[in-house]
Amino acid sequence: MRITDISTLKLRYPMATPMADAIHYMPERTALLVQINTDDGLTGLGECAAYGGSLDSMERIVLDDLHPTLIGEDPFRVERLWSRMARRSHQRGTSGMLMQAISGVDIALWDLIGQATKTPLYRLLGGYHETLDAYASAGFYAGDKGPTLLAEEVGGYAARGFRTVKMKVGRNPKTMLNPLPDMWAPHYATATLEEDVERVRAARSAIGPAVRLAIDANNAWTPPVAIQFMRQVAGQNIYWLEEPVATDDLEGSAEVARALDIPVAGYETATGLANFRDLIARRAVDIVQPDVIWTGGITLCRKVAAMAQAHGLPVVPHVFSSAVATIANMHFIASLPNGGLLEFDQNPNPLRSELFTEPIDVQPDGTVSLPDRPGLGVTLNQATIDRYRVA
Repeated sequence: MRITDISTLKLRYPMATPMADAIHYMPERTALLVQINTDDGLTGLGECAAYGGSLDSMERIVLDDLHPTLIGEDPFRVERLWSRMARRSHQRGTSGMLMQAISGVDIALWDLIGQATKTPLYRLLGGYHETLDAYASAGFYAGDKGPTLLAEEVGGYAARGFRTVKMKVGRNPKTMLNPLPDMWAPHYATATLEEDVERVRAARSAIGPAVRLAIDANNAWTPPVAIQFMRQVAGQNIYWLEEPVATDDLEGSAEVARALDIPVAGYETATGLANFRDLIARRAVDIVQPDVIWTGGITLCRKVAAMAQAHGLPVVPHVFSSAVATIANMHFIASLPNGGLLEFDQNPNPLRSELFTEPIDVQPDGTVSLPDRPGLGVTLNQATIDRYRVA
């Protein structure tokens, strides 16, 4: 089996109501999919994280920089192809956009291997779990959504059977060194630190004591602010604090982790193997959060997970894009003895909910089952592609 062609699909869904996390404004949801064709007639599917810039810029890396390395190659040599893609383009950096681009190609290669061997990908990777616990990832800032509307939202997830809910905090432009003033739409749906404390209390009250509540600051705070905030919500039984400080502030994250008896989770924005090595070695995180569409694909994320296991740390991947990101991370998580929890975005996004002819459904007990079909085990819904495709 040899690779004959590589193509991309650019998708965009404009949101009726923009949403925001601590520092990012989101008026739309986008996705860059990768398809790899072979001379056996198989097509592998992947996705590149395209956060922080245009779909076009990520597409060019895939088609101009990575494409020449892959044509005519055997997709089963996925480790060799990964190394060639990374090393031939190493002057573009060992993290960031290059890792995001390689991620989409790498996932598609693994999908091809699963299809060629007629094996569901999670079983090919080790098959530790058959089902995963899904947690509701939502609670974003939006328009006039204050504590009351937030409580109604997250309370609904608990009523549907989710046993863990995550919400956003940190959109506080007045806190020291918060990067929000330099971001897009810095005045949209902001909150004071005190208002964020009330939002957390309202969410806890709505979901009750039996449902876990995690909070995500998306790199907005300094260590003192993060520690101060967590002391103010100490009675709310927080499950974890995610990305409290800037990703490259390893010592700051370690300081927060040492000061709290609540786990620090992160960092989705750390791409490449060395960045996760340093986070783990410095004990800057208690929960490790790679993402197969962002960190460097399944090939690299398996190495991150092994490092985490060697240090006695759980892996709870970041999952926040299209259905391809969801299913690819599901297969990765299901292969891990130190994994099992799936981030499941609950915000409106047909690129997640309508992209496949076989929808990914959360059961009433809050679990998700892995598909039993070969590879990723999914089929793109052409009607959804046609509706949201960017020319």
